Amino acid sequence: MRCPYCGADDTRVVDSRPAEGGSTIRRRRECEACHNRFTTYERREYALVVRKRDGSAEPFSPGKIVSGVSRAMVGRDVLPGSLEALVRTVEGFAEEHGPEVSSAEIGHRVLEALRELDEVAYLRFASVHKEFEHAVDFEREVAALEERT
Repeated sequence: MRCPYCGADDTRVVDSRPAEGGSTIRRRRECEACHNRFTTYERREYALVVRKRDGSAEPFSPGKIVSGVSRAMVGRDVLPGSLEALVRTVEGFAEEHGPEVSSAEIGHRVLEALRELDEVAYLRFASVHKEFEHAVDFEREVAALEERT
């Protein structure tokens, strides 16, 4: 690892620990030449590809799931850690069915998890994922939710 201060190649790891729920390794390093310290993060590189509705493909990103579900959960009283558990569930599904999964499959898995977690967040996410255009779309989805309970 090259020192960001002096550019020297000789650095050593001073401390190493898990971060971001164990999905990342945080390393504290020290440059042997200038003795400055800096932090690096090791993250897994995803080999999974998501096929979008328009046919394009992009790398799988758990961050996009977090972003979409977080918007759906705004103002909802959801247990801490439930968002992370939902993302791990969807990520596990994608890994199991990879190396390429469709955005529709991922959205469906998110909806299944949200249905169990919070019905309002489920409806918010469904309105985007299923492209609701009219109030009747919400009514139909609420009726389907009521049938399942």
